[in-house]
Amino acid sequence: MPSNQSPLGALPARFRRQRVLVVGCGDVAMRAIRQSGSHIRWMALTSSEERIAELRKAGVTPLLGNLDKASSLRRLAGLGHRLMYLAPPPTEGWSDPRASALTQVLRLRTPLHSAVYGSTTGVYGDCSGEWVAETRAVSPQTPRAQRRVHAEAVLRTWGKATGTPIAVLRIPGIYAPDREGGTPRARLQKGTPVLQPQDDVYTNHIHADDLARACLRALWAGAPQRIYNVSDDTQLKMGDYFDMAADLYGLPRPPRVARDSAQKQLPVMLLSFMSESRRVDNRRMKTELRLRLRYPDVAAGLVSVRFSP
Repeated sequence: MPSNQSPLGALPARFRRQRVLVVGCGDVAMRAIRQSGSHIRWMALTSSEERIAELRKAGVTPLLGNLDKASSLRRLAGLGHRLMYLAPPPTEGWSDPRASALTQVLRLRTPLHSAVYGSTTGVYGDCSGEWVAETRAVSPQTPRAQRRVHAEAVLRTWGKATGTPIAVLRIPGIYAPDREGGTPRARLQKGTPVLQPQDDVYTNHIHADDLARACLRALWAGAPQRIYNVSDDTQLKMGDYFDMAADLYGLPRPPRVARDSAQKQLPVMLLSFMSESRRVDNRRMKTELRLRLRYPDVAAGLVSVRFSP
């Protein structure tokens, strides 16, 4: 009997395996894949032949291609029912040509059932420590944030034009004890200074496992063209966060310096994070995506580091 025939007729869509295409299959995507059930068939774009064996071992179908080479993306059209797009923009410029190239290819076939894009809370810019909900206008103050604003606009426009429901997740600092560079330990060991209390800024966090769960929830429960802040409940200024981590690791607390001194000592990238202060409102994530955080604050998420070698 042909594979597309059955004595019971065609199976309802809910009983078929959903094909999810991942673009940007890094640490967070791999966590989502491990957390998902057997009802999903995962496929992932990769530009590295060296990753093919790793992806296959994880049960993922690898697809060779490169976001910076539009011609290599044509095979992606029509492959997936859903899209998880976690790839970053290029490191230069004010726009994201990768998002443009991908959406042009995806327009060639029928709309997807849903899509998720991983953006950043950096699109809000400096908010002087105020609470920030998704309704706040974006105010990107770095080229890095402007590229994300452009990518959001490209993807939401594509979603509206094709009838594909897309959820945009605005993500703060991602951490996890088992993530490369995912804890403050190395920075504390270097003795990198932080700002004195009167100059300090609020910083926001999300554990990588909770972010992976948010991606899965948004893929199936996200509202069309909806934006979600994906952040935990931590309310700490940056210096207090590093003090807490230092105490946890049994390391010296970092020195505190005035902002003008920091500008002379620290690299531009780090200074940019010290120039924006905001507290991210995550109520929409909790009420609409119904995500219950496993690690509601950084104290809970970092505690396992205490037992690391």
